This record gives sequence, structure tokens and C-alpha cells, in this order.
Amino acid sequence: MAKADGEVTIKKYANRRLYNTGTSTYVTLEDLAKMVKRGEEFVVQDAKTGEDITHSVLTQIIFEQESKTGNTLLPISFLRQLISYYGDQMQMVVPSFLEHSMKAFSEQQTQMREQMTRAFGETPLSKNLQAPMQLMEEQVKRNTEMFHQAMQMFSPFLSPQPPKETKKAESKDIDELKEQLRNLQNKLDSL
Repeated sequence: MAKADGEVTIKKYANRRLYNTGTSTYVTLEDLAKMVKRGEEFVVQDAKTGEDITHSVLTQIIFEQESKTGNTLLPISFLRQLISYYGDQMQMVVPSFLEHSMKAFSEQQTQMREQMTRAFGETPLSKNLQAPMQLMEEQVKRNTEMFHQAMQMFSPFLSPQPPKETKKAESKDIDELKEQLRNLQNKLDSL
């Protein structure tokens, strides 16, 4: 398997130990989590078979992070919805949608920090983005609602058709959400 520039290979042994071939040291899942946060690229391989097990190890890191802190990133409703897509026709669409959503979220967060710094300089407000993050949280909730509605539109034949009154109400709700997103974007742009 060709190795990308800067990508480290982590070998996972049968005894569950992880060996970083770049530093020639054993590492823990917490060490790998820190590498992810620093933006370091790595691939995890089964030491015996050479199989790429990066996905399962990253999932395990998420599980540990969710378990050890009281601050979970994945709400129960999201997890239930995600599980419901396994084996569904939409299963192929969900990964790319989530990837693009996280990329957009990250870019918006970076833009917001830059705008806050330009507008206010290095202040406690720009370092502690509590108020702007609440605005972002509201936007994420709206995006999640829109995602749920979009998934229902992609698979209308899987669920009974709602009455026409409900369709009009949903259309109105979507228009309201779009307007709220525009207003929120305008607020962020003005900052």
C-alpha cells in the first residue's frame, strides 16, 4: 500500500497494542485522538494481515470520547437516525453528505473566527466564542432539521405520502428555515 506524504502507519497487534511506525513507539487510542486533533494523517493496519482498519479504530476513538466525558457530540436522536440509514437506500448518500456537512461546518467556524478577530482583534470574546457558537448551534439544529426533511424527500416511496396540507406546511417551514439561515449568515457577515 502506497503511503501518502506525512502519513504515518500505525500497526495494531493481536494483543490490541498500537505501534506507531513513525516514532517507533507504542501508542494509545488517546494518543491517536491527539494526532487527529493536530491534523496528523495516519493509517491503522492490522499487523498480521495488513488490512486497513483505520475506520474501526477511529470509530473506537469516538466511542471512548463519548463515554469518558459528559459532553457528548452525538445526540441520541442523531445516533438513532444514523442507525436507521444502515441497510437503507440512503446509506450510500449519508457518508458523503456528512463529510460535506462537517467540511462546511469547519470552514464556517474558521471564517467566523477570522471575522471575529478582524472585527474585535484578539479579545476574550474572540478567544471564547460562546455567543457566536450559540448562533452556530442554532444553525446546526436547523441544518439537521433540513437534512431530515431532505432524506424524507429522497425516499418518498418508503413512507406514506403526507397529505397536501402537510406538504404545504413543510414547504412553508423550509422557506422559514432558509430565511432564518440567510438572517444568521447576514449577522455573521456583519461581525
